[in-house]
Amino acid sequence: MESIEIVLAMLLAVIASAYLVRLLPVSLPLPLVQIALGALIAAFTGHGVTLDPEIFFLLFLPPLLFLDGWRIPKSGLLRDKVVILELALGLVVFTVLGAGYLIHLLIPAMPLAVAFALAAIVSPTDPVAVSSIASRAPIPKRLMHILEGESLLNDASGLVCFRFAVAAALTGAFSVAQASITFLWLAGAGVAIGLGATVIVTWVQRWLTRHFGEPNGSPILVNLLIPFGAYMVAEHYHASGILAAVAAGIAMSYVELSGHTLAATRIQRSAVWDTVQFSLNGVMFVLLGEQLPDILHGARASLEQSGHVNPWWLVLYALSVSLGLLALRFIWVWATLRITLYKKGKRGEHAQRPHWRLLLATSLAGVRGAITLAGVMTLPLTLPDGSPFPARDLTIFLASAVILISLLAASIGLPRLLAGMQFPREPAEQQQEDLARREAAAAAIVAIEAAQVELMPLSADPEVYPQAAARVIALYQHRLNVGTSLGDDAVKFRKRDQAERALRLAALQAERRAIFNLARHDRLSDELSRKLVRELDLAEARYR
Repeated sequence: MESIEIVLAMLLAVIASAYLVRLLPVSLPLPLVQIALGALIAAFTGHGVTLDPEIFFLLFLPPLLFLDGWRIPKSGLLRDKVVILELALGLVVFTVLGAGYLIHLLIPAMPLAVAFALAAIVSPTDPVAVSSIASRAPIPKRLMHILEGESLLNDASGLVCFRFAVAAALTGAFSVAQASITFLWLAGAGVAIGLGATVIVTWVQRWLTRHFGEPNGSPILVNLLIPFGAYMVAEHYHASGILAAVAAGIAMSYVELSGHTLAATRIQRSAVWDTVQFSLNGVMFVLLGEQLPDILHGARASLEQSGHVNPWWLVLYALSVSLGLLALRFIWVWATLRITLYKKGKRGEHAQRPHWRLLLATSLAGVRGAITLAGVMTLPLTLPDGSPFPARDLTIFLASAVILISLLAASIGLPRLLAGMQFPREPAEQQQEDLARREAAAAAIVAIEAAQVELMPLSADPEVYPQAAARVIALYQHRLNVGTSLGDDAVKFRKRDQAERALRLAALQAERRAIFNLARHDRLSDELSRKLVRELDLAEARYR
């Protein structure tokens, strides 16, 4: 019962945070509010939730990373693959070396191997945290795609570095060759298992549906279980479960293009995944807040053992490490950009140099989150000889502080840094939308004409289908006219579409009110009212 009460309390905190963000006079990011609520829960109950990192990884990360891999634009990943790999691999190694030596210099009592372990676990950015910040800051779409791709791929490199730094702290030995082989296995096997899991499960599900039909709710439940299966299989074979979940999500986005899923299933599944994403995101940050009192207490004890009594040294260490990470990220982004511009210049290509504020925003957007917290909690308690692991509590505190400071800095700094900047709109996006609408409308008109010819002999009234076809074709013909218009005509058509959308929404709301009124006065059955309201809801979703 106590575990159930804790889960319910955390879910209530997540719900409360969504309303508090709107009620507070000061604009604060949702993750920070959730962390604060978690700290309040721990303060009032006297203790936080005991966090098992393995369970944390299994319950929270696979579905969230699967969803991010599913929904991230694949065209952006492929277009900027070089930049993403530079950030996901090169920047991680650069951060581990630079921040590791910096931390050891700041805190001589922390062994170099432990300093490298701390630098490694704070090197990966977190896709959940990045997404939560992006909703509040005017980040250009292309930069957002790069940040999302980086955060999805740098987990493996960061965790491999962390694993070997911890091994070096335990044994005093480190092998570059062994680390390279391990990384290749983690990444390659993880991606292969993730892709295979989605393909195999989808094939089996289609075969069962084709032969035995599709039970209600079954496709959604199978879809929810895929990331957990991919993660657990990958971990069983000592591959990267994180990359397996991401790869499974990316594969799912391609499987979706086959169009075999029913429309009703897609609508219900989207609603289920939105709820899962909101709940798990919130609970993760509430859990982080609940860990803070115990982490702070352990860090103070560790600080006293190193000879410092004043707790303000903790603040100084946390700020120094966070600023060091920001500086290292800025140096790497600036250096790789200069190299890229130089190479393009040598090839005779024209490349526009981005504004300095955009460079700083890229550095500031390197937000840390749940992966850092869960990873640092796996630090062993003791060394092989039985003595305590050096500076364990201080390492956990600094990792947690980096998460908070990076969230706060990005939440406050990015909107102000990017305010007033005009980013060129990507014309390809509008062209792709117009092309898709034209092609879909043309295909629809052909299908309507064919269906009309096929269905006319079945009707007693020969005029029914031609009249209905003329009405439906007129709607699609209007879409074709909008798509093929140029210049001022296109602007007028779009303005007319916006006006029509507003009028249709007003009409749908009036229809819904009328149906609810009939149902309240027992002039319409509940079953019929739900059916009609669902039709109106689906129609309204099209115009939102």
